[in-house]
Amino acid sequence: MKVMILCGGQGTRLREHTEIRPKPMVEIGGRPILWHIMKLYAHYDLNDFILCLGYKANLIKEYFLNYEAMNGDFTLKLGEPDSIRYHGARHSEAGWKVTLAYTGEAAMTGARIKRAAPYLGKRAGTFCVTYGDGVADVDLRKVLAFHKAHGRLATITGVRPPSRFGEMEVDGSRVVSFSEKSQVGQGMINGGFFFFEPAFLAYLADEEGCLLERGPLERCAKDDQLRVYEHAGYWQCMDTYRDWEALERQWQNGQAPWKVWR
Repeated sequence: MKVMILCGGQGTRLREHTEIRPKPMVEIGGRPILWHIMKLYAHYDLNDFILCLGYKANLIKEYFLNYEAMNGDFTLKLGEPDSIRYHGARHSEAGWKVTLAYTGEAAMTGARIKRAAPYLGKRAGTFCVTYGDGVADVDLRKVLAFHKAHGRLATITGVRPPSRFGEMEVDGSRVVSFSEKSQVGQGMINGGFFFFEPAFLAYLADEEGCLLERGPLERCAKDDQLRVYEHAGYWQCMDTYRDWEALERQWQNGQAPWKVWR
C-alpha cells in the first residue's frame, strides 16, 4: 500500500524555520518531521512512500539522495563517480521505497494528490495520504480496518484538540458535513491520516487551486462516501514556532507520544 505525504507547502506561519527549508524538513530531535511521520507509517509496514514536493523540493531530494552516505560508511575513488561502495547502513530504514514527485510550487493539496496519482500504479488499490507537518500515536492498522469495513471511498482521522481548526459534523462514523478551519466550534477536526480508494481521485482536479479539504471532501461527504475514525490519543501539528517548541521539548525529554517505533 502506498503512502502519499504532502510536502509542498510554504509553511508561512513557521517562517523562523521555513525561510531556508520546507516545513517537512524542519527538525525535531535532529531529524526532519517528515522522517518522524515516515517512521510511524513504517512501524505498520507501510513503507512505500510518494512525497508530493513543491516549495524548496531540492532539499528533500538531496536528503534522500544522500541518505545512505550520511547514515553509514562508504568508500569512493575520486574521479570515478560510479565507484562508490557502501559498507552497511547504520540505520533501520532499509526497505523504504521513496518516490519524490514534484507537484508544483503553488499547487494546493488536492492538485498535488492528483498530479502524483500516476505513481500509484495502474492497479492501484487503497492508498494513504497525510500531511508533512503532523505527528500522532494513531494506530494505522485500526484505521485501515475501519476503512475496509465501512466500504466507502474515503476515511479521515478526526481528533479533538483544544485548537483553532475547522470541524466535521458526524453521525456515528458517518461524516455529514465537512468544513475546514472554521473560526468557531469545539467539535472534531481534520487530523489527516487519510485512507482513500482509487475512485476518490475523480473528486480531484489537476488545477493548482484544487484544495482537498474544500470541494473534494465536501462533495465526498454529501455523496455519503466519507467516514471518520476518531483518534482519542495524541495528535499535534507543527503549524507555528510554538508548536515546534512543544514537539522538540517532548522529544528531548523522552516524552514523545508519537514515537511508537523502537
